[in-house]
Amino acid sequence: MPKRILVVEDDATIRDTLSFNLKKEGYAVTVAQDGADGVAKARSSRPDLILLDLMLPELNGLEVCRILRQEGNVPIIMLTAKESEVDKVIGLQLGADDYITKPFSLRELFARMTAVLRRSEQRDVRPEVEEDRLGRLRIDRAGRRAMVDESELKLTPKEWELLAYLVRRPGRVFTREILLEQVWGYNYLGDRKTVDVHIRWLREKLGRFGKLGFEIVTVRGAGYRLDPVREPAAEGERAAGALGN
Repeated sequence: MPKRILVVEDDATIRDTLSFNLKKEGYAVTVAQDGADGVAKARSSRPDLILLDLMLPELNGLEVCRILRQEGNVPIIMLTAKESEVDKVIGLQLGADDYITKPFSLRELFARMTAVLRRSEQRDVRPEVEEDRLGRLRIDRAGRRAMVDESELKLTPKEWELLAYLVRRPGRVFTREILLEQVWGYNYLGDRKTVDVHIRWLREKLGRFGKLGFEIVTVRGAGYRLDPVREPAAEGERAAGALGN
């Protein structure tokens, strides 16, 4: 079965060009010309991937991304003519899997689509280990959830994948390049600062819960490491240990 692609783009020339070339590549294509139409087509056509323009009438691309991400994990690549880093960061925060700035080559677009679709297929495979625990954190791999005690962390798909990758490998140092390869995919063409941004978001969200029994450490000149943290023994426990009791 060909992969189903939804193109949400208000510029008719770009929309028709993308549709034509995607069909030539063997994709099944549905198009939408504004944000409201995009949400409706996403719900009815159940695409495997959405190419979503940022600047749309009715609902802008960020709002469409927010709505669709609340309803599921369909991969989203945002198309933007704006160079603003703020817009890109907001898009990633809302759950976009990648973004590409206009004008772009079809070769670059297809490479990013291939990488995003491959990652989506990998995360749909049922993992051998259903759950990982570290300190107060529990990673539910089957349900793609992260829990602190009984509270669920509100994470974007990439935040969850990054945290799950680190939790399974505590104590190991990972460079930004390795994290990009393992979490975003070998063909990811974006900025390596993406890792720093996602680490910052994870620290902010985890930090709201106080001491968790681990911390994400920056290893200067190398990358990041997730360190288990042992709480110091209480005074009475230390005294008992010193007496050999």
